[in-house]
Amino acid sequence: MDSSVAKPPIAWQPLTPRGVAAFAYATLGRVLAVEMIMALLAAATVVWFLRTAWFPIIGRAISQLPSVGEIRSGSLDWPGDSPASLAEGRFLAFTVDLKHEGKARSPAHIQVEFGRADYKIFSLLGFVEGGYPRTREVAFNREDLVPWWGAWAPALLGIAAGLVVAGLMLAWAVLATVYALPVWLLGFFANRELSLRGSWHLAGAALMPGALLLSAAIWLYGSGAFGLVELAIAGAAHLVIGWVYLIASPLKLPLHAAFAVARENPFVASGQQQGQTADGSKAAEREPPPAKE
Repeated sequence: MDSSVAKPPIAWQPLTPRGVAAFAYATLGRVLAVEMIMALLAAATVVWFLRTAWFPIIGRAISQLPSVGEIRSGSLDWPGDSPASLAEGRFLAFTVDLKHEGKARSPAHIQVEFGRADYKIFSLLGFVEGGYPRTREVAFNREDLVPWWGAWAPALLGIAAGLVVAGLMLAWAVLATVYALPVWLLGFFANRELSLRGSWHLAGAALMPGALLLSAAIWLYGSGAFGLVELAIAGAAHLVIGWVYLIASPLKLPLHAAFAVARENPFVASGQQQGQTADGSKAAEREPPPAKE
């Protein structure tokens, strides 16, 4: 192999453009392993947030429910006062306002308000509403929900972790497939050693820095260092970071072998175009043979 051609870099970290570029030559197993590590990290962050920020509020709200109450035929049977606050924290709040009169608003980032015939979820972007099931009865009292929550809370955390991991792995696979062709074209016009399969690997690795940023933002949000606006900005920024790595990383790949040799010795190509002979002399400069007398 020509020593002038750069050797492919070793893939071991997807945090810099050069590190991401190295995954173009890595095996599929290595790419998936790195993605799985990032997905598990994101899942652990989400589980930590749910356990520390949301689940305590949910448990407290359930404990404040009356001893009797249920949702039957699409209507909430509520024997207590209305409006009423069940539980409230910085991130989440639960209230009951049977007529949605707006008298139980909370400064929490997300508020769930139960009305007589429907519920509303308020956030920074507005609210969404939904109706109660009409074909079955749902318990809405502490006697039934306290033991149910105690039994299902750990399982719900596990389900959330599994959904995060599966959702991220699927999303990254789809996005890598979408980005693979543009990455290959960029490498082609930049004269880089890059195959279409390697472009898929590189595109998948390029999404990892953004995922790490979003995981850090969720942790900062749960710790109180970030607000809801900062979290939204980080969510948009993690997409932009992925695009930046998709553009910058292919340019860190080694040049194609032919172009690498030409750059190291440009006189080879120019000599061939001028008709250079094997002994280094040019045919046009040779003396003509002597004329015969």
